[in-house]
Amino acid sequence: MRRQVFFSFHYALDNWRAGQVRNIGSVEGNTPVSDNDWETVKSGGENAIRHWIDRQMENRTCAVVLVGAQTAGRRWIKYEIRHAWESDMGVVGIRVHGLEDSAGRTTVRGSNPFSAFSLNGRSLGSIVQCYDPPGTGSKAHYAWISENLADKVEEAIWIRRAH
Repeated sequence: MRRQVFFSFHYALDNWRAGQVRNIGSVEGNTPVSDNDWETVKSGGENAIRHWIDRQMENRTCAVVLVGAQTAGRRWIKYEIRHAWESDMGVVGIRVHGLEDSAGRTTVRGSNPFSAFSLNGRSLGSIVQCYDPPGTGSKAHYAWISENLADKVEEAIWIRRAH
């Protein structure tokens, strides 16, 4: 049985990369949102955004944070990480800077978004795994994600249950 996960990512910069990961199909992700739908959600203000995220995370077992160049520190990604952890969901990071975007470009490695959180005096970054796919080139990164995503989700759920 494939796990149902919530994908968290910087929409403007990493939507194409996130689409590649979603299309792998080893886990069931939340439904992609279109630019128009996201603009409608945003126009409702902070409460509407929070409510939309909360609804998207319902009945999910893990939040997969797709970490790009500017993912760490983004307000709503921080909200999604906190909400997932507090909801007893597994949380895992997969770096996607090595995947090509729609123009065939990769980007730079971003900071670990989990380092901004503290849990009982310990950095969440020392608990939650943030994987950097090995290899050279977008195809190697994609292959690693494709082969390992389901296992990393299971590991994240196990880690969350242990903490």
